[in-house]
Amino acid sequence: MEVLQRTANRGSISTDTGYNLDNSIMFSTEGTYADANSLFYDLMKQSEGFAAAANAGTNARKCTVSAWIKRTKITNTSHYDRIFDYRAGGVAFDVYFDPATDQLTMYDDNTSMSLKTNRAFRDTSAWYHIVVAVDQTQGTAANRVNVYVNGVQETSFATEDYGNQNVDLSVFRTDGTSVYVGGAGHEATAYFNGYISEYNFIDGAQLAPTEFGEFDDDTGIWIPKEFTGSYGTLGHYYNFTVSNDMGKDFSGNGNDCNNRGDGIANGAARQATDTPTNNFCTMNPIKGPLISFVNGTASNPRIPLMSDGATVLGNNANTYSYAEATMGVTSGKWYWEMKCTVDANTNVSGAGIATNINKGFYSTDGTGNFFWHMDGNRYVNGAGTGYGAAWATDDILGFAYDADNWTLTCYKNNSSQGNVLASQADLSAEIVIPYMYSYGTHTYQWNFGGYHVNSLSSAASDANGYGSFEYAPPTGYYALCTKNLAEYG
Repeated sequence: MEVLQRTANRGSISTDTGYNLDNSIMFSTEGTYADANSLFYDLMKQSEGFAAAANAGTNARKCTVSAWIKRTKITNTSHYDRIFDYRAGGVAFDVYFDPATDQLTMYDDNTSMSLKTNRAFRDTSAWYHIVVAVDQTQGTAANRVNVYVNGVQETSFATEDYGNQNVDLSVFRTDGTSVYVGGAGHEATAYFNGYISEYNFIDGAQLAPTEFGEFDDDTGIWIPKEFTGSYGTLGHYYNFTVSNDMGKDFSGNGNDCNNRGDGIANGAARQATDTPTNNFCTMNPIKGPLISFVNGTASNPRIPLMSDGATVLGNNANTYSYAEATMGVTSGKWYWEMKCTVDANTNVSGAGIATNINKGFYSTDGTGNFFWHMDGNRYVNGAGTGYGAAWATDDILGFAYDADNWTLTCYKNNSSQGNVLASQADLSAEIVIPYMYSYGTHTYQWNFGGYHVNSLSSAASDANGYGSFEYAPPTGYYALCTKNLAEYG
């Protein structure tokens, strides 16, 4: 799996202040809610619902933007994943990830500011806290723009121009500024892929990251903290907690956002419970397993197409694709679900678990992969035997993995098929990861209890109240999220 970056936030257990975030919003350039529905915006103009015209801001040369983000697509060639974009009259203040290198990049056309970090940000299992704090009145150029990631200031840049002193920011253009979160303008190549939570814009002040976060005393992880300061005239705060009004501004300024003037399209369907204070498992868009073929040549296999917050996987070619989840376990009892929605190659797919020593399905020397195949057979390290019922399109598959007793009970529409791991060597000491493979045209909707696109008739949670599943997890089994992992993992 991707090596976890040192300061990345995997979801805190708790905070000293008890500040927990309930929701985020999912953005995706592909899948169910793609492109036109992948951003929302409004105008900093009184006639469009903002508190004041842009030129009436608290201070046109100072602002701070704070946002928590979780990426679900990286190295997205020719696609500029925007976190935000403030745009007016052909100029913009913009923060995004470079499509070729995943470096954090930003610019302001009005001030000529241009910054790009040397390091890349490729951890799709973690939440990042991004703070960009600007004060163009500063005499020392390097003090005009401060960039922080998870509470630590970025000081190493591949591109480093802090802009001209005493020049107004593009945010505060007098001709009205469009506010875009998760995109830029109406550009199809500018939408964000992932989750955004706790979005703050402060008008008129260059603030430290400690206004929005703090280091947990026990874990040393950077965690969210409630902002209690002034937002200024044009400030806004989106926490995405109101499902039928996802652009509601909670700053007190009434600077609500919508989606192209028509309300946030599919806002309720894009509301997620995956947050920096309870980080849920998704599928991993970075890496599949390592395959070792008969001739001993190793290669990375094809990773499925992923969308909708890395919860929908698709394969559209007559080749094998493989995917593993972002969280692995060595103890505890865990539950997740999967639904096949497209099956053009009957009985050529499987789902189950793999260990961190896995070399892949159908490898000659692979170990540690255990699947429930579409034809009902059990496949262990590439060898098939009889197991349970076949499964097909629209079946809900449940997986209950007991790492303490080395069992994986699979369910078809809530009917147990038995233990896939019966009579198998105990590998529970290894890191075990939810896993799948497919051949040909298939689409799968995964549900680890966090964001999911499949509609649920029951919306059952685990005993801790976390997750939302079609069927209630078996007694003692829990959703794969950091709150539960802290207690049972």
